[in-house]
Amino acid sequence: MTQPPEDPYLPGRPDGGLSVDRYELELDYRVATNRLDARAVVHARASRTLDRFALSLHGLRVSQVLVGGKRPERWALRDGRLTVRLGREVLAGTSLLIEVRYGGQPRPVRGPWGEVGWEELEDGLIVAGQPDGAPTWFPCHDSPADKAAFSVVVTAEAGYEVLANGRLVSRTPRAGRVRWAYEQAEPMAPYLATLQIGRYQRLLHGTQLLVPPRLLAAAEHDLGRQPDMMALFEERFGPYPFAAAYTVVVTDDELEIPLEAQGLSVFGANHLDGRRGSERLVAHELAHQWFGNSLTVGQWRDIWLHEGFACYAEWLWSERSGGWTAHRLARSARARLSLLPQDLVIGDPGAAAMFDDRLYKRGALTLHALRLTVGDDLFFDILRTWAARYRHGTVSTELFVACASEVAGTPLALLVESWVYRPALPELPGSSGVVPRLG
Repeated sequence: MTQPPEDPYLPGRPDGGLSVDRYELELDYRVATNRLDARAVVHARASRTLDRFALSLHGLRVSQVLVGGKRPERWALRDGRLTVRLGREVLAGTSLLIEVRYGGQPRPVRGPWGEVGWEELEDGLIVAGQPDGAPTWFPCHDSPADKAAFSVVVTAEAGYEVLANGRLVSRTPRAGRVRWAYEQAEPMAPYLATLQIGRYQRLLHGTQLLVPPRLLAAAEHDLGRQPDMMALFEERFGPYPFAAAYTVVVTDDELEIPLEAQGLSVFGANHLDGRRGSERLVAHELAHQWFGNSLTVGQWRDIWLHEGFACYAEWLWSERSGGWTAHRLARSARARLSLLPQDLVIGDPGAAAMFDDRLYKRGALTLHALRLTVGDDLFFDILRTWAARYRHGTVSTELFVACASEVAGTPLALLVESWVYRPALPELPGSSGVVPRLG
């Protein structure tokens, strides 16, 4: 059993000695007071011989820890790290059933990327976990490489819609409150787990929408072409990777940027203008279901495999929907990048720059350079093979290069290296040529 090393992009999150198979969360939440009382059951295995392990949990209080139904020798919660001493040594592969009772008033954690995690809205809440916000609401082994199944049960006041990842198993009214139970069977990285609570109206409009009543008309228009996007992406990337329907939440509050989680995306009221002004972002977030959610990087240095692919999906949608072709968008993006500092290596950008827009655009340009090199048929064969081979798995740049080279039947390492591992901006291959508009 191999455990990933500490990710230098998330200092203070060393290997806790666990590999998690399943999280079972039971949450009792009071919206008005932002009060959470919770129980987490973590089904894990020891990733090495150990006598203690650790989980991450920020800003909440722990009242009880049990391992295998018994009290451990000792546990302590300090600086966001719940350390549990077993009092005995267990071998690698040993199953550990860990129960944590905890509660308090959750709040975001502040880092290089602003505040992430649990965040109150004017009337409800959102959880935006990328990249390190998961421990603001449940104890977890907070590594994108440690994917697990989830069960999430939430009890909240009646009158609110409650959404978590996966399939809604049951909805049970209880004396002015409602118990919602969700099951996420496909493995999920902790940062992609989410909870959304608000006074929403649910409707099916090709995909499932949760929208404030006042924004229904705008949502139906601005999000109305999602079924066409889904059809395009399934054609180009392969089948939608999750059993539960894709869901979009539109909050009554404004949000700085849309938020992505496994099986769903969240937009603010400001992203609806009745003119599809944010449609490229709608395509971007949907594409993350393949690239970011199903295929998830094991180390954050490889984030271009999420953001570059989702940015290129924007260009594919533009091409399909009658806008600029991907080739025209690529040439424009390269021209703009050529005027900016050439000091970013997108294959290892550093924590402070992992969400730099240059990484998004240069990642998309990497894919377009690959497309120009191998041609459309092989290029989309590469994307479909990539998405299928590592479905629900953990990926890296090295794996992508190997997969692309295998499908193309020619070594592609030098091409990818010039775009991903060198700061100087290359020319697009055959830059005088034109890639035809997709039919």
